[in-house]
Order: sequence, then C-alpha cells, then structure tokens
Amino acid sequence: MAVAIALAACAPAASALTAAQLGVVINTADPLSTALGDYYVQRRHIPAGNVSRVSFDAHRDDMPAEEFRALKARVDAQLPAGVQAYALTWTQPYRVGCMSITSAFAFGFDRGYCASGCAPTRVSAYFDSASEAPYADLHFRPAMSIAAGTVDEGRRLVDRGVRSDGSLPRGSAYLVRSGDPDRDVRLAGYADAAMVAAGRVRAQVVDGPGLRNRDDVMFYFIGAAQVPDLRSNRFLPGAVADHLTSVGGMLGDSPQMSSLRWLEAGATGSYGTVVEPCNIVAKFPDPAVLMAHYLSGETLLESYWKSVAMPGQGIFIGEPLASPYRRAAAPAASRG
Repeated sequence: MAVAIALAACAPAASALTAAQLGVVINTADPLSTALGDYYVQRRHIPAGNVSRVSFDAHRDDMPAEEFRALKARVDAQLPAGVQAYALTWTQPYRVGCMSITSAFAFGFDRGYCASGCAPTRVSAYFDSASEAPYADLHFRPAMSIAAGTVDEGRRLVDRGVRSDGSLPRGSAYLVRSGDPDRDVRLAGYADAAMVAAGRVRAQVVDGPGLRNRDDVMFYFIGAAQVPDLRSNRFLPGAVADHLTSVGGMLGDSPQMSSLRWLEAGATGSYGTVVEPCNIVAKFPDPAVLMAHYLSGETLLESYWKSVAMPGQGIFIGEPLASPYRRAAAPAASRG
C-alpha cells in the first residue's frame, strides 16, 4: 500500500453510505435472521422498499452455487436500483463453495475470486477506491453479515454500531506482533498504519500473543490462530478487530478462533477467510487502508471492503453502517 494513498484518504469524506442506500436481506426460514433483520431495519430506519425477504435452509455452512445464483436473482429483483450495498442478517450459511457469502453477494459467484492452492485471486476494483456509490460506479454491491450466535448478541452488536455514529472516539490502534512468522505477514504495513493514525487515535505496536486489560481498543490487528483474553479488554463502540489466520471466517465450525469471537467480546466489525487462503497478505485487511477510510468518516462496510485487495475468500461481519468518525453535515446556510 502506498502511504500517500492512505494519507490522502484521511481527508474529510464527502459522503458515506446511508440507510437509504443499504439493502437488508432477511431469511424468513431462520428465526434468528428474522428477529435480527427486523430489529436492524427499525434501529437504522431502513426504508421498507430496501428489505428483501427470502427463504432458504439455514442449517448448513455452505450453499451450492446454483442455489445461490437463484437466491441472489430473487434478492436483486426485490431491491431498488439505488441500493449500493447489502446487509445480510444471518450467520449460516457463510460461504458459497470457494467464496464467502458476502463476496458472492458482491461479485456474484465467480471462480475468478477463488484460488486453487496458494495462488492470488482476482483483485477487487473497490480496493482503496474513492467510490461513494459502488453499484452506480462499479456495478457491485459490497455485503456485510450482521452475524451473531443469538438474538441478544446481534442486538448488542447493532446497538454498538448505532451508538458509535459521530462519536469521534480517540481510543487506540493496537498493532500486535504475535511472534507467529506465518501469520505476522502484515507487520510491514504497521508503520503506514501508525502514520494514518497520527493525531486521530493512539497507535501502539505491541509484542505478545494478544492484548490484556486494555480499556480503549478502537483498532486491533494481529496474526494468530487463537487470540487469548479478548473479554478482558474494552472495545469502544465502532471498534474493528481481526486476526490473520487460515479459517477465522468459518463462523461456527472453525478449528481456529472464529471471527465471531471478536464481536462477542465487543468489537463492531471483523473479517476472516472461509477457506484456506494461505498467508497472501492481499487476501486480508490492510490496517492502514482500513483506518484511513474509517477515520475519514466512511462506514464500517465501506472501510473494511476497501481494505482488502482480494476479498473473494473472506467474510465481512459486523454492523454495516457504523460510522464513528462521520461528522454531522454543516447547515445548508453555511455551505459556500
């Protein structure tokens, strides 16, 4: 990542994704999806026309590609053209064959975003882009799953996102060196992340297996298969946290730590890969790019998506519209 690009992105954002631009997809066959989806629509004041209600089997991790194509066609037919992104309201299924469910909704099922073995995939045109309307600009709707194990956990996640809006938290960005050489591959970008954070949040490079008893976590990046002591820390509303490992995006059955553990501990957004990506750094969030867009006032969904160059194998989870650094618009009379 070029430092100049990240620093430029810290300029005030002209606009960010709004409720009127977000489509919410609810699985009526899944009581958790229905309850959480209805709650999200109410809390975020999503227009009724932006809600797609479909039905499919939720008791599985993987949805076959042909079934998914039919599902996506039904969803797209229900939503207006002005919708720029999707909020999915379920935890399972979390993948479509070799793609995550969020990337499959964004790109359509496309094997160009998969890889056989340790190989790169197609690059997202949305990576570190200035686009404020991805469907209008790129004919692409990024997606995030409001994932939770229970309705109460999901509601708490949504509430954290809503509470974060415009809060301008100082907090800290923790860039952790775990000592795992296979998973510490983002270390080279930590200096750029610290530059992006300067004057906005405190950036600290920490050595060890993880954080413990920190009370100001806004950003937390680490490479590790398991991260201890998550619940000993206090995550600020809108906080972002992820761990670079092989299959953190296997939300319910991962042999490693599931990305859901971050949300359960109090983070508002996370990311993980659903199939083995190898440690190709472009398949994981770039902390500096993510922080640059988030600190400029963009939403969690926009910032996370723009931070991953090759997102086909990774799932984005959290509260899509959380925007802690979005400032209130100036009164019309004061605009020049």
